[in-house]
Amino acid sequence: MSQEKKAEFGKLRSFLWPVHSHELKKLLPMFLMFLFISFNYTILRDTKDTLVVTSTGAETIPFLKFWGVVPGAVIFMLLYAKLSNILSKEALFYTAIAPFLVFFALFAYILYPNREALHPNASADYLQSILPVGLSGLIACYRNWTFSLFYILSELWGSAVLSLMFWGFANDIMRVTEAKRFYTLLGMGANLALLISGPLIYYFSQIKVAEGVDPWQVSLNYLMFFVFMAGMCVVGIYWWMNRNVLTDPRFYDPTEEKKLKKEKPKMSLAESFGFLIKSKYILSIAVLVIAYGICINLVEVTWKGQLKLQYPKANDYNAFMGQFSFITGAITICMMFVGGWLIRKKGWGFAAMVTPVVLLLTGIAFFSFVIFREHLTGYIAALGTTPLMLAVIFGMAQNIMSKSTKYSLFDPTKEMTYIPLDQESKVKGKAAIDVVGARLGKSGGSFIQQGLLVAFGTIAAITPYVAIAMVVFIVAWMFAVRSLNKQFLALTSEPKQTPTSGTGTKPAVKAAESA
Repeated sequence: MSQEKKAEFGKLRSFLWPVHSHELKKLLPMFLMFLFISFNYTILRDTKDTLVVTSTGAETIPFLKFWGVVPGAVIFMLLYAKLSNILSKEALFYTAIAPFLVFFALFAYILYPNREALHPNASADYLQSILPVGLSGLIACYRNWTFSLFYILSELWGSAVLSLMFWGFANDIMRVTEAKRFYTLLGMGANLALLISGPLIYYFSQIKVAEGVDPWQVSLNYLMFFVFMAGMCVVGIYWWMNRNVLTDPRFYDPTEEKKLKKEKPKMSLAESFGFLIKSKYILSIAVLVIAYGICINLVEVTWKGQLKLQYPKANDYNAFMGQFSFITGAITICMMFVGGWLIRKKGWGFAAMVTPVVLLLTGIAFFSFVIFREHLTGYIAALGTTPLMLAVIFGMAQNIMSKSTKYSLFDPTKEMTYIPLDQESKVKGKAAIDVVGARLGKSGGSFIQQGLLVAFGTIAAITPYVAIAMVVFIVAWMFAVRSLNKQFLALTSEPKQTPTSGTGTKPAVKAAESA
């Protein structure tokens, strides 16, 4: 082999696998740790939806997210911050993850089998008789409090264990040079987890049981057993790394001086809004984040309501969710390659516009079939299916494409917009968007649906209004992309050099702000 071919082969190898052999001691445990956490996240996400939707209805979800998940996240963060001042990092990790694993095991083997004795049906019936029909979702949260607690802790697994604990650990022990090469590979672990957990969920949701045995109880026992064992694997890997990787100076030196980024400023909600209003550029980024979060939540509840109609039994519902997770993982892996190509070939504006356009087209198709399905029965029968099943398929396509385009296009293009900003705008902008965008994006959709449910009573009655709200937010999103594209191009364009103009960075920033 010639030297040129060897060099080309070396470059290709570095691009596909930028890891040295001795670094596997650090990378492989982190990859497995991330895979097991993501594996649990997929099982818990699908199981919590099955549990709540098939027992209490999809109208419970907006109330659970707004009154359960958000306060739960705040309580967890306060406790975590308090314990971080008392415990060592290793002890804090074990203390934080243990309640999750204990609860999921207790739920499957103790709480769920005794749900009839534990749930306050009498008082819930009384509340149902005196409160408006639109609050039936909130009453259902109270009536089935063990299911609600399972839903809340399952949601917190993603934000607490995955986002906070794992990535916090990774950022503590990874050098910058390692992070640039390792983090993309770690991200593939999440999609691999979908390919593994999806078929597992499907298999154990279709398992045959003896007559008289609750099939969902059996499926739940198996799935929570896997969750507990995967969680113990996470604990075991973390324990092993603290004794075999973090003690190896090749991979971790606690005395090493690192060039750390400026700490993200803590900004109140009022301060964050004030900063967004001052900068049109940052405000445009915030609109993208908020619109995405709201649109996903708006479609999710209606789709899961249709899923319950198509799959009223918990096992059938969960089996479908297993297939959904597998397909999502496969398409996301493909889209991660396509996303990079679109950004390079078509530019930022085109790539950033793909996500809202895809969500708009699939969302309109989904809501059209839900709203007008009675008028389309004859046409759809010719296709060998039903309007309900077609609505489920379009809803599934909308959810799959929204997740795959988020990871492959939305997230990369969003992060790119911070690059041309000066350090102060970059740091404060991200902090403001994290405060405002995270809160409004996650709870905004649920808040809108709560108001509509209180006013109109049922998921079916509010569907047309939810569709209109989705279109409005996506249109606002698309306008924000157009505006942001002009500003982004102004900031990243090559300035004309003059003897007194320097680099021309400041004029570009001013031009973008006034665009």
